[in-house]
Amino acid sequence: MKLLEGKVAVITGAARGIGKAIALKFASEGADIAFTDLVIDENGKATEQEIAAYGVKAKGYASNAANFEEAHNVVAEIVKDFGRIDILVNNAGITRDGLMMRMTEQQWDMVLTVNLKSAFNFIHAVTPVMMKQKCGSIINMASVVGVSGNAGQCNYSASKAGMIGLAKSIAKELGSRGVRANAIAPGFIITDMTAALSDEVKAEWAKQIPLRRGGTPEDVANVATFLASDLSSYVTGQVIHCCGGMNM
Repeated sequence: MKLLEGKVAVITGAARGIGKAIALKFASEGADIAFTDLVIDENGKATEQEIAAYGVKAKGYASNAANFEEAHNVVAEIVKDFGRIDILVNNAGITRDGLMMRMTEQQWDMVLTVNLKSAFNFIHAVTPVMMKQKCGSIINMASVVGVSGNAGQCNYSASKAGMIGLAKSIAKELGSRGVRANAIAPGFIITDMTAALSDEVKAEWAKQIPLRRGGTPEDVANVATFLASDLSSYVTGQVIHCCGGMNM
């Protein structure tokens, strides 16, 4: 039997990148997949087809995760379409980097809203569903900079630190109802965003990593699969670093 057979997963911001890798990995382990993104364009439709190729149910939903009402509406729609929600991955996120003295209020608000408030919105929406089921796994995508901080990313670091605190608090609130909550803290992951960096910058990053390489979206997806599955049935309120030893 596959690890996620019979489970329904909701993944935000999953039309591409790490979110897409998680969706594909979950599907390969038997989960039906509902994913959201701001728009479900040709790229989103292609992702939907790639997921469905694993023989599972897959549907993309156009929704702004940072909007409280939209999050609740899309969760209600997903429950109607899929019947239940067993796994929530709060993956939606953006960066708007800059030093504190030059950072605008808009840059701060945008990152905190998209990265952190979106997780609150979706957890708030799925909590009644998971409590009624008396089971569920919530996974927040944090970052190593949410633990260690990073110059030029005070907004991003704060949002990711918030994701960790949120997961720990939800773990304490919902543990008695059989609902688990954990966070993943990826390090330097090779995505479309990081691939645009110069070879020199990537080489400098590699020097800081004991495994001497950047991670892949699939590396993160493997950790998410563990947390989503019953293999981690006694794991809650934890932060798993997926960073090649960059942050210990």
